[in-house]
Amino acid sequence: MIPDFDVIVVGAGIEGSACAYTLAKNGQKVLLLEQFPLPHSRGSSHGQSRITRYAYTQDYYTHMMLDSYPLWDTLAQETGVQLFKQCGLLNLGYENGEFLDSVSFAMGRHGMPFQSLSSEEVKRRYPMLNYPPSYAAIFDPNAGSLRADKALAAFHTMFKKYGGVLHDGEPVKVITPGQPLVTVTTTKGHYRGKKVVVATGPWSGKFLEHLGMTLPLQPFCSTAFYWRERKEGTHAPDNFPCVYDNGEGDWRSQVYGLPSDEYPGFVKMALHLGPKVDPDARDDADNKWVRDTMTRYVRDHLPGLEPSVAIAEACIFTTTPDYNPVIDCHPKHSNIIIAVGFSGHGFKLAPAVGKAVTEMVLNKPLSYNMAHFAVSRFTHTPSHL
Repeated sequence: MIPDFDVIVVGAGIEGSACAYTLAKNGQKVLLLEQFPLPHSRGSSHGQSRITRYAYTQDYYTHMMLDSYPLWDTLAQETGVQLFKQCGLLNLGYENGEFLDSVSFAMGRHGMPFQSLSSEEVKRRYPMLNYPPSYAAIFDPNAGSLRADKALAAFHTMFKKYGGVLHDGEPVKVITPGQPLVTVTTTKGHYRGKKVVVATGPWSGKFLEHLGMTLPLQPFCSTAFYWRERKEGTHAPDNFPCVYDNGEGDWRSQVYGLPSDEYPGFVKMALHLGPKVDPDARDDADNKWVRDTMTRYVRDHLPGLEPSVAIAEACIFTTTPDYNPVIDCHPKHSNIIIAVGFSGHGFKLAPAVGKAVTEMVLNKPLSYNMAHFAVSRFTHTPSHL
């Protein structure tokens, strides 16, 4: 007999796991399917750290973060695991430029504290940084680092405690739309659900083609580089914040960094994105230009670090043309919900994404303006099914 569920979630990365957890917490009978044995390092949700922040140029993300922060706190309390390290975030950009103006507007609109720092104030407060006089900063004191691996495991732990069923090492072969039930066929069996949530990360472009959807999703390989401190402890969270440099506004020049914490004595600094990649051939990506770019960056702007890569860890970001995710119902099958394309900034938003998807599944009033995430903003539409 084919087992039935209220909801089947495909993909146990951070977004799918947050959705599954929130749905189970709201009384749904949920099956969470993951193609790889857990934990794994092939997708977008592994590693020890992710920046979380209120500071965004788009105030609709700031709005979502107002929910994400307390929801992360709730998950930490449920599991008894520390998931967040508060050290602040220094947003760097050209003084009086559009980036810093947009960040301060979004923060101010939602009543969030922040500090505007001149180039001289940045240098005085953080002598380990070296940026040109044309630069200024917005400091977000409530930002910091999420413990990524622990956060993902926490969602899985509580999902199962709320009655959820997790199957890892079980790739989905096909989703067969239907009313009132959708059938999901895996390498190990068949399952039926009233609703299905597709959160397949870097594999979403390929996966959604089988559901008649062609979305402009592009996976990129983003390599996190770690750089050794010349003097250990100088870049610890107590005196060095997370850093985001908007550069020229193009993703090829956007750099992020986290203090020496996950690997004591090593600071994480990386480009936001890297070369285009096939998720099934991630390690074939040529990231020499990324390594060379970051080596020059560290040499020029972080004199307290050795300008040679000590550790490199690969991850995949899946982007859309406007760098907003797709969180919407399938245009032809309303009981299939798509949550993909988080463009490298979805981890921190995951609890709010789980809340939004749960509201969609349960037909509740929506907490957020979902027009920013609609399928219809792209010209590509389902071609069959």
